[in-house]
Amino acid sequence: MQSVRGVLIVAALVALAPGPARAQIVLPKAGQVGVSLAGGYGSMLESGNVGSVFGSGPTFAVRLRYRMRYERALTASFEAQDLDARVPPGPFDLLDPTTAAPTKLSLVLSGVEFSQLFDTRSRTQKMLMVGAGLAQGRAEMNTGETELSGDFSGDGLFVSAGAGIERFFFRSWAWDFSTRYYAVFREGAANHDLQAALGVIFYASY
Repeated sequence: MQSVRGVLIVAALVALAPGPARAQIVLPKAGQVGVSLAGGYGSMLESGNVGSVFGSGPTFAVRLRYRMRYERALTASFEAQDLDARVPPGPFDLLDPTTAAPTKLSLVLSGVEFSQLFDTRSRTQKMLMVGAGLAQGRAEMNTGETELSGDFSGDGLFVSAGAGIERFFFRSWAWDFSTRYYAVFREGAANHDLQAALGVIFYASY
């Protein structure tokens, strides 16, 4: 998260630069690829076999967005979330195995997202997104161990939907704000994850 904070600070300084610098906007075209780094916050609804145990926490995402024709985009997305247990467990007792309990869930969402873009000739561009991919969970236990498979850990699938805004502030750099809903499927149960993220995206020109 330190590196994300540094990127956002640099981007903010550029965005607050004098008017002439901010005016040099180069909007992306079809065929260009953007790299987005974003930090945010996610929260599981209190339902499902994962959401009933874990609540909310910070998120970090890296996304590669390919601009297509007809105001569309295809994005490869990699996102990590740390969700704390809703009820912090007590200390583990070696004499009582039933005291073993999870303290935090590390959730990695890797997938592909399709976007329909709007106002692509303006500095503020909007988009609607749908996506799907693989959800991988790892639970940290009060025993000091990491659970790689079990009730909360292991692999599952997700589908997502969301909306976002890209606000260009200097050349091909833009603020990247988005909100998403994830339906994460684990052992036949759906878990509902809401997330909001803010970062920067840069489109490489060639």
